[in-house]
Order: sequence, then C-alpha cells, then structure tokens
Amino acid sequence: MSILAVLPVVVPLLAAGAVLVLRGWVLARQVLALTVIAGVAAAAAAIVVIADTDAPLVAHLGGWPAPIGVTLVADRLSGLLLFTSAVVTFAVLVYAIGQGVTEKARPGQGAVFDSVYLVLVAGVALAYLTGDLFNLFVAFEVMLVSSYVLITFATTPGRIRAGMTYVIVSMTSSLLFLTMLALVYAATGTVNLADLAERMRALPPGLAETVGLMALVVFGIKAAAVPLHFWLPDSYPTAPAPVTAVLAALLTKVGVYALLRTHTLVFRHDKAWVLLLVTACATLLVGALGAIAQDNLNRMLSYLLVSHIGYMLFGLSLFTVLGLTGVIIYMVHHILAQAALFLVSGLITRYSGTPVPRRMGGLAAVIPVTAALFALPALSLAGVPPFSGFVAKLALLEAGGEVGSWPVYLALAAGLITSLLSLYVMARVWTLAFWGPRRAEEPAAARPATVPAGVPPAGVPPAGVQSAVDLAGGAETVTRPMVLATAGIVAAGLAVAVLAGPLASLSERAAEDLLEPSGYIEAVLPGSGTTGAGR
Repeated sequence: MSILAVLPVVVPLLAAGAVLVLRGWVLARQVLALTVIAGVAAAAAAIVVIADTDAPLVAHLGGWPAPIGVTLVADRLSGLLLFTSAVVTFAVLVYAIGQGVTEKARPGQGAVFDSVYLVLVAGVALAYLTGDLFNLFVAFEVMLVSSYVLITFATTPGRIRAGMTYVIVSMTSSLLFLTMLALVYAATGTVNLADLAERMRALPPGLAETVGLMALVVFGIKAAAVPLHFWLPDSYPTAPAPVTAVLAALLTKVGVYALLRTHTLVFRHDKAWVLLLVTACATLLVGALGAIAQDNLNRMLSYLLVSHIGYMLFGLSLFTVLGLTGVIIYMVHHILAQAALFLVSGLITRYSGTPVPRRMGGLAAVIPVTAALFALPALSLAGVPPFSGFVAKLALLEAGGEVGSWPVYLALAAGLITSLLSLYVMARVWTLAFWGPRRAEEPAAARPATVPAGVPPAGVPPAGVQSAVDLAGGAETVTRPMVLATAGIVAAGLAVAVLAGPLASLSERAAEDLLEPSGYIEAVLPGSGTTGAGR
C-alpha cells in the first residue's frame, strides 16, 4: 500500500502536463483537474485509515532505502492534513470554474491556471509526505513558483506589486532554508528526518539549538508568525478570491506543519519553549489588532489569519500530548474556516461592488444564503460554541492549564483576548455589511478606481444569479457553483464540530506519534525505531 504515499504527489504533476495538452478542450481539462483532486482526497482518506490502524506508509523512491534515497512517509498527521487540504482545493477549484477565473485571462491561458493549480496541489502533498529536509525545501519551492503565478494571474499592477513582495520574502526564506540544510548536512551527514532524530541528539547543545532557531525563523516566515508576517496582508488580498482562499487556507498551515514535524522529531523539547510562547503571544495580539484597523474585508481576514496562527504556535510551544492535539484540531478547523471566509468575501464583494463593509449594508435581506455562509465560519473563527473553533480552543485552554506556568498563563490570556477581538471584528463586518439599510450608490467620482462607474445599484438578483462587480473590472455574476462550493466548505467546517469526538481521538493519537516518534523512525529505518526515540 506504499503507493498511496506516492499518488498524491505524482498524479497531480502528471495531470498538470495533461491539462496543457488539453488546453483547447475546456470541459475535459476541468473535469480532469477535479477528478485528480478528488483522487488525492480519496488516497488521503485511505492513508488516514491505514496509518491509524496499522503503521505509517513508507515509499522509498527508486528502490533506494533511507537515508540514502528519497523517502515519502504518510502517517496519521500527514494523512489528516492532506485530506483536509484536498477537500478545500477541490471546492476552491469548483468556485474558480464557476467564477470564470480560469478563462478570464488572455485566450488559451485558462489551461495555465488549471495546470499551475495542480502543481500547487502536488507541492502541498509533497510537503506533508516528504521524509527529508531537502525535499521539504523542494516542496516549498514548488508552492512558491505556483502560488506566484496564481497571485499574478489576470495581471494588474497591484497583483504584480504584491507578487514581488511575496517572492522577495519567500526567496529570503529559501536562502535561509538552504543555509540551514547545509549546516545540518555538514554536522550530521544526513537530511533524512528519521535519521536526524538520532544524530541531532549527538551534536553539541549549542549547535543543535542554533539550527533549531534557524528552523523556527525559516518556517516562521512560511507560517506568517509575528514579526515575520508583514508579507502576508500585502500579498493575499490582491489575488482573485479563489486564489486568496486556497493560499490563505493551506500555505501558512504547511509552515506550521513543518514546525510541528521538525520540532518534535528533530529538534526536541522536554518542556514548554518560552521563546515560542512569546512568538505565539505576539502573533495573536498583533494580528488581531491589525484586523481591527482595516477597512478592506480581505485585509481584515488576512490579519485574522496571522493572528490565529498564534493559537497553533501556542499549542506547539507546550510540547505536550494535549497541546499538540489542540494544534492538530485547530489546523483542520482553520483550513476550512479561513477558506470559507475568503470565498464568502469574494461573493459579497462581487455582489456589492466593493470590498469595504461600510459601503455595503443590508445584504442579509437580499442575499440571505450568502449571509449565513459568512456567519457560520465567522462564529467558528471567533470560537463561539458549539462550532469547531470552540472545540479547538477548548483543547488548547485545557493544555495550557495542564502545564500551569506563568508564561503559559500569559499566553492563555492573550488567546482569550484575541478570541474576543476576533468576535468583535466579525461582528463589525456583520453589522456594517449585512444589517441596516442598503447604502446608497456612490456617485461615479466617489467610486474606488478599481470599480467601474456604470455598475447599477444593488437589488434583488434574478433566480440563481446575483449581480456583481469584479475588482479587476467589468460586470460579473455570482453563479451557483460558486455558492455551492462555498457551502461545501462551510458544511465541512460544521462536520468538524459534529465529529469532534472522533477527530479529537485521532488527533490525540497523532500527537502521541509526534512526541514518541519510534513508530515513525521504525517505519523509515527498520531496526532503529527504539533507539533514541523516547523523550
């Protein structure tokens, strides 16, 4: 069954090439792309079942055993995150097809979007499944290249500026990553994660801590942890709505996953890490305060995205089973909630013609379904019971109370404050955008430069279609596939709350695997799993 660890990476890459061959057959390539992503989700579900009942799946590519060759490893954690990511990428692609993003660029460029999107799917899968640091670097580079193309798709000057910021920061992170790789290989002679689990313990403490700090900086940039977050609010909001949704949902979580994997398997900690606690507190508060200061809905959501990364860093910093369980639940919740909110933002922006909530008003009476699709993930993100965000935050609160030191209590206070600030931001958006009377249409001279002057006043749309304006210019529509795709992700988020018990049990077993990695090491390096694997 080790082929299941290979398919989520290889099949999307092969399909990316096939999509370019089918560039003249729009329906065929779209069906192919959706089928491939659905197949990735099915493979991920099978991985979760097999890894949970038996052992991690290991594939040694080319027949070369670890630590010499390239190894892919699929355990409970990677399978769960891969499945959640595949669900989101499937729904977002449906949304993009319904919006017409794939066909809006120059003639023939729609195939480029589908192809690059599949490359991004493969990069995310490789990041979750790789068993060595070098191929983790490769996965980040694959995601960097594909996400840059997606951010600048249907090019505008704003998107080019945002793309340059994104690329410069990502390249800086890549250079630091390469430096870290060189130090690790020079010191240990390997980059295989399972092999490093033992060899890193033999290094002088100062050297191991230095490399661990470099890993925190590298993956902290990817995860948008404060103060390494500044690139995100300037990059994501300018992209088309489906692109923003998939990048916001997945790329920062891949950074958190890299921190989880490396700082439990390679750079181990026997107690709460104060530096990471401080980083978590700063991320929580700076992101939430930044969201309050924004008028643009996408920028608000981008800052909230930064803020809620702090919850995951907090859970990781405890290095306990309960803390890591909370992190895993929170990652699943946040992937779904963040994707849903950015997709809903795209819906209401296209309907109202503006991304600024105070220029909307009264949308709940006109588009009640879209209003509900905003309210549910917004309440979940704010941690209101009984939604999935409450379940995840409760697990983290319990984990913090279990540790009980004063730095942890300060972090818990920051988390509670952030939750209240998140609720305030979501309530303000709801009040401005969905309640009250419809705002009178602004005169042409007062309109934002990106919104055409000839847009008619918003009213009740015809059945199945809502009048809208796309920020890139030109009258657009909100179609049923867009609404259905958003509803699908919202429903998945509700399912997380309904299935909180089984998910918590699975997450707890995954957390135990992280803290006691003997099973992972034994699967990759038979005969080595009991050596140095304990804490």
